[in-house]
Amino acid sequence: MTEGQEAAAQAVEAAAEAAGNWARAGRHAGIAGAAIGVVAAGAAAGVAIERMTVGRGMRRRARLALDAAGPYGTLRGTPGAAIAEDGTELYYEVDEVGPEPGRPEKDDRTGRAAKNGRNGKGDRSAKPVRGKEARAAQEAQGGLRKRLTAALGRRSAAPTVVFSHGYCLSQDSWHFQRSALRGTVRTVHWDQRSHGRSSRGHGQIDGTEEVTIDLLGRDLKAVLDAAVPEGPIVLVGHSMGGMTVMALADQFPEFVAERVVGVALIGTSAGRLSEVTYGLPSMGMKAFHWLAPGVIKALSWQHEIVERGRRATADLFAGLVKRYSFGTPEKVDPGIARFGERLIEATPIDVVAEFFPAFAVHDKTEALVAYDAVPALVLAGESDLITPADHSRTIAEVLPDAELVCVPGAGHLVMLERPELVNDHLVSLVERASAAARSSRHARA
Repeated sequence: MTEGQEAAAQAVEAAAEAAGNWARAGRHAGIAGAAIGVVAAGAAAGVAIERMTVGRGMRRRARLALDAAGPYGTLRGTPGAAIAEDGTELYYEVDEVGPEPGRPEKDDRTGRAAKNGRNGKGDRSAKPVRGKEARAAQEAQGGLRKRLTAALGRRSAAPTVVFSHGYCLSQDSWHFQRSALRGTVRTVHWDQRSHGRSSRGHGQIDGTEEVTIDLLGRDLKAVLDAAVPEGPIVLVGHSMGGMTVMALADQFPEFVAERVVGVALIGTSAGRLSEVTYGLPSMGMKAFHWLAPGVIKALSWQHEIVERGRRATADLFAGLVKRYSFGTPEKVDPGIARFGERLIEATPIDVVAEFFPAFAVHDKTEALVAYDAVPALVLAGESDLITPADHSRTIAEVLPDAELVCVPGAGHLVMLERPELVNDHLVSLVERASAAARSSRHARA
């Protein structure tokens, strides 16, 4: 047997083993198990082809190199914790105006830092980006800071910007936006329950409460009460985070009317998610919506096997992340693509299963009117396969005075794929919200 034939045989064997892990996880799922078997077979074929051409060690070294060269998500602030109604600890961080503990000595467009990385440990392998592109990005960010400083004026009227992240992500998904606003305006970044550094949902662990978008809205209220007890607020939500912002308005309209002076809804939806095709043909879409809840629930029952399968099929997983996260993945910095992959793969399959059913029944269209009186930004990627841009257009119809931005060629993680554009529009929103807050204060005086 030649060296190439031996490598191919090993690749097929390893891929088949990975597929077997997924298939064993699905045996208890009835008809859903059949779907898992089909997916597993496809995964095996894809992984086999990949491993025939690129060695496992080389692929692993490439992922490690990307992790080291692009330590995105290393910006840290002052930590805090809010306690949800069921006792779940919700982790948040605050970036105050001006220099603060935990701020990297030097950071640029990519968020590379000389020290103060994840968990406070330095990453000496990080190197600053050089060249015309980096200088242009730094100059653009400097311009954004000057605009904000001029717009905010007296600090008493300056809002706190609160960021809510999406499904299977964490507060670190706002890396570029956090970097752009850092030190200029007060910001709060929090992890949704069972995500990031927040605790597993107590109600989900003991089985007393299912995850709902309304529950997430009450979680956000707990974070706001703890981290922003007074003063105007600008709410920023991506995907599930945007739905969380809608649920806040639905349950606490008086709070929103009194405290919220601006809102940004990015890559999100007010409802009808059961109609999303995910880029599949009609029959495939119907099968997905029919089978997916049972498949994911079955996988959660065998989460240890599934996690081994996820690791074994890392290459296939990376390809899926790119397809469903970015509109033009071939143009995305490999380090950013790897960062998105790390965020998603950090979410355990049982957490994925706990949250997934909530989206099918999500409907907050009527709640959106609570934000009609404040400056609003509705932004989406035109190539978003998860929360299509048409869903953002529907939101804009309910908020006719909102700024609607649909970004050509961008996908679901638009804030990572097109950070400069998103940053620019966020700064414009904060400018408008600050002006509105000052006007409101003068009117009450």
